[in-house]
Amino acid sequence: MALSQSLQQKLLQKLSPQQIQLMKLLQVPTANLETRIKEELEENPALELDEDKHEDADDIKDEFTEASEAEYEEADGSEDEYENIDVSEYIQEGDDEVADYKMRDDNYPEEDENRQLPYKSETSFYETLIDQLGLLKLEDREHTIAEQIVGSIDEDGYLRRDTSAIVDDLAFRQNIIATEKEVEGLIKLIQQFDPPGVAARDLQECLLLQLYRLREESAHEERYSKLLEVGIRAITKYFEEFTKKHYEKIQRGLNINDDQLKQVMQLIIRLNPKPGGNVGEINKAESYVVPDFFIINNAGKLELTLNSRNAPELRISEGYRDMLKDYDRGSKKDKRQKEAVLFIKQKIDSAKWFIDAIKQRQHTLLGTMDAIMHHQYEFFLTGDETEMRPMILKDIAEKTSLDISTVSRVANSKFVQTEFGTYRLKFFFSESLSTDSGEEVSTREVKKILSDFIGGEDKKHPLSDERLTELLQEKGYNIARRTVAKYREQLNIPVARLRKEL
Repeated sequence: MALSQSLQQKLLQKLSPQQIQLMKLLQVPTANLETRIKEELEENPALELDEDKHEDADDIKDEFTEASEAEYEEADGSEDEYENIDVSEYIQEGDDEVADYKMRDDNYPEEDENRQLPYKSETSFYETLIDQLGLLKLEDREHTIAEQIVGSIDEDGYLRRDTSAIVDDLAFRQNIIATEKEVEGLIKLIQQFDPPGVAARDLQECLLLQLYRLREESAHEERYSKLLEVGIRAITKYFEEFTKKHYEKIQRGLNINDDQLKQVMQLIIRLNPKPGGNVGEINKAESYVVPDFFIINNAGKLELTLNSRNAPELRISEGYRDMLKDYDRGSKKDKRQKEAVLFIKQKIDSAKWFIDAIKQRQHTLLGTMDAIMHHQYEFFLTGDETEMRPMILKDIAEKTSLDISTVSRVANSKFVQTEFGTYRLKFFFSESLSTDSGEEVSTREVKKILSDFIGGEDKKHPLSDERLTELLQEKGYNIARRTVAKYREQLNIPVARLRKEL
């Protein structure tokens, strides 16, 4: 096979390290930005906090100077670099001004994000179960098995792991050879813990455990005990019919009248399908939403501000710049000194890149949210979802001159606080739908009207998808039944049969 040479021309798109860093920072919500900055401060000693400097929020909207790709190339320690080290650009007075920035307007002290968030101090669901376990008189072996069972319970309160799998876990992880009968006995014991229904294997067992507990607590109330017995029979024998709301079959099978059926169904519906869901906090970050933006209605004029609570002022370390000054003033420059200077330069470059990425992040966030605010201006003034206009990622990308993927990153991970509530940005994006008059309206508006129809229906005779379609068409919305069904599912609203109440 003969070798040959040829010329090829290729067009490649290459992201600089700072562009990659910016994309990653854009996805970080405000609640987690402080952690990300702390990580960078720990990794780069040339970067430090500057809590004394402040700058007006409007400065964030200024254009940033784009560095050339060559600026991001790390030094490779070649002899040429050792011989041609220029530190003049690193030791200019006022060099740390690059890090002076502030993203909030001090005219609104009531919106000061430096306030302490009122996190609740609670015991987690797992800790609650462990505390109850500690009250039992168990041998060390039994206690270890019980801890393994409690550790297998999920945050909803269910034990979804098979008994045989727990036996295997004990053998491999705890070096305890246990039988399934032994594990089952301890599971029954844990199922007596609070909240009622905990450690159930499925919904049916969860509801039965709660009914059994109510029966024990109400043994002296004869009438209520009889009702509980009927409820236990209903869940034991007719659970599938109950989930599908086939009330007629349940009524015939239990041989009860309409009033008794209604009482039984109300009893069961009041039970908790997720016994672990309301105990403690699994993750504080999931319980509290920290808004990234604030929109204030100031006498009919909307004003947008950016939450900078977790974005401390950053600057280049004075100590690192002083080291470069000492090197520049010295006469003897051996190889070790030059290697140290190259290291310092790289750290300062990395610090500058991170500072600039933070600034560009705030610039991108403000630009994107500003475009969204002006597109949905009427909604932010009134809070009425029917005032929302159709809006897709492309609309905002064109207004901001950003890539669609960048807008998507911002919309998927950020929240805005308004006087009507706090919303995820992707809430404001929706497709369009035509009316009889040819007007383009937001699908969000149609979903709101659909939700209102269902909210106001007679629950004894809920509206079918066909009837909902007719009602929407009467209002002038050109919509098909399958589209109504799709919107209903997106709103997490069940079909008419499952919305029926006695």
